[in-house]
Amino acid sequence: MNATTNSNGVAIVTGASRGIGAAIAERLARDGYAVVVNYASRSAEAEALVAKIESAGGRAIAVRANIAKAHEVRQLFETTAEMLGQPTLLVNNAGIMKTQTIAESTDALYDETFDINVRGTLNTLREAAAKLADGGRVINFSTSVLGMNLPGYGLYTASKAAVETITRVFARELRGRSICVNAVAPGPVATALFLDGKTEEQVQHYANMPPLQRLGQPEDIAGVVSFLAGPDGGWVNGQVLRANGGIV
Repeated sequence: MNATTNSNGVAIVTGASRGIGAAIAERLARDGYAVVVNYASRSAEAEALVAKIESAGGRAIAVRANIAKAHEVRQLFETTAEMLGQPTLLVNNAGIMKTQTIAESTDALYDETFDINVRGTLNTLREAAAKLADGGRVINFSTSVLGMNLPGYGLYTASKAAVETITRVFARELRGRSICVNAVAPGPVATALFLDGKTEEQVQHYANMPPLQRLGQPEDIAGVVSFLAGPDGGWVNGQVLRANGGIV
């Protein structure tokens, strides 16, 4: 853990009410960060996570914001500064993944996917450029599915390809501020986002694909985020770290 080093850090974790985001929020709180648990609609789950973090001795607040809306993201950063102090870490975990073949894809799915996965990332990066402390960290989220070329995932992987490019460019644009900007690209992880709509046979198929022969767990990804956010990740910048058990 990085408790000593990051005891005064303030982390914003988007989409943190459940799944990977919740695991990241808990891990960062253990590492010594004061954590903003961002959510769009799951207020009860976000507040329950805040209570869990506080009961373990950490500091956390829940802040509602739809990251696809620039004015709500602006308010998210302002609330963070008012209640916890200047943010030092941004984790762009919020995203959606819906499958549809390219031939059958709709404008509505395109708009929803790119609004949240791409526009949402851009909205938070714009605020981070102005409001993140020098020496801070930005961790975006891509996907290892991008390298698998799976049918049905065209729009989703296209949105994450955009995130990877934005990550590399943003790292260079922050030259001179000692801010590291990276992306984490998980493989299949046992969360509702991945499991919903899949049969047990399909789940086992994906679990057997990596050489380690299991699905990732949210804590696996939280550990990678902790590394990139901590002192040992200080020489990693403009990179995409694929955490997938060797699936690709």
